Amino acid sequence: MTLHSPIYLALLVLIPLIWWRWYARGRHAAIRFSSVAALRRQGDSLRVRARVLIPLLRSLVVLLLVVGLARPRKGNEETRIFSEGIAIQAVVDVSGSMESLDFNLDGQRASRLDVVKKVFREFVAGGEDGRPAGRPDDLIGLITFAGFADSKVPLTLDHPMVLESLKEAQTAGGIETQRRIAKLREDYARAQGDANRQREIEAEFNLVQEEGGTAIGDGLGLAVKELSELDRRQAAGKPAAVKSRVVILITDGQNNAGILDPDQAGKLAASYGIKVYTIGVGVRGTAPLPQLDAFGRVQLIPTRVDIDEDTMKSIASATGGKYFRATDTDSLRKIYEEIDQLEKTKTEEKRYMQYKERATEPVRLGGWPLPSLLMAAGGLLAIEMMLVNTWLRKIP
Repeated sequence: MTLHSPIYLALLVLIPLIWWRWYARGRHAAIRFSSVAALRRQGDSLRVRARVLIPLLRSLVVLLLVVGLARPRKGNEETRIFSEGIAIQAVVDVSGSMESLDFNLDGQRASRLDVVKKVFREFVAGGEDGRPAGRPDDLIGLITFAGFADSKVPLTLDHPMVLESLKEAQTAGGIETQRRIAKLREDYARAQGDANRQREIEAEFNLVQEEGGTAIGDGLGLAVKELSELDRRQAAGKPAAVKSRVVILITDGQNNAGILDPDQAGKLAASYGIKVYTIGVGVRGTAPLPQLDAFGRVQLIPTRVDIDEDTMKSIASATGGKYFRATDTDSLRKIYEEIDQLEKTKTEEKRYMQYKERATEPVRLGGWPLPSLLMAAGGLLAIEMMLVNTWLRKIP
């Protein structure tokens, strides 16, 4: 508790003057009598004795007003963190090969996509042991790609929405897609003689087939488009100021679909000053990939891991990023930890003192609410005026 203007406490000298005037008034007779001995023998009544309340109330009023003028304050030091975050666009391969079971997660065999989901969640929200610490001040978006690139979540600070969208992401060309294709073939066979129905099934079948593949260039190009739009947001005065713009591209294969060549997409990113970190996921050699046999049973088929590392390195080098290879869960975690260290948000700490004016704000004493000093002074003054003009009224 501090006083902003303690000099006003000098006005407390008015309190002794109130009492001096009160006692000085008692030495002067208001009505002259030859003898007041009889009155003295009667003693003072309750009303007479209670008149001492008048100077007491006036003294309290003056005390509260003077203390209020001195402005007692209670300060609470607070810290405010100003952050200049980074815009991070995650571009995740969801082609069928991402279901390959060449990773382990919590002691269990897991697909590449499941491990990517787990480690990316730790990167964004923070790990259980505090490593990494998370990216609370960064704009994060999500793009998935297989045969087509799809923007799942635009750049946002709503990280739970990003993580939930990635959690629900499914592969194109995986077991579910294979079952869907098998069902379409059965439906086509049943539709013999119905040309219109067969055409509908053929169109759906072709669409499913086109969803397969790996359009790395289109995925990266869409990420560049999303990040470049931040410039227009800033020009429009929207709060989109960022320190830098980054793409984290994760794939386990080669570009074999889409329109845009990956190298062209990398050059496009470099022209906008966007840094691209590329990550190749998958063991070296072959990996077990779930496939349906002719009877609809799931079998693990050894499949060659064929990542276009030269292109990934070229994209990273052209944009000032870095290429990584993740062959297991731990190596993928270390990659994200390194990216977390390379891309640090800029923070500025400011301390300030916030004061509460005790003269005008109510206070609490032992959990009981009390009025402010000025309200208490006004209430006591009102009581004193009421008593002087009613029960403690003096004539003359």
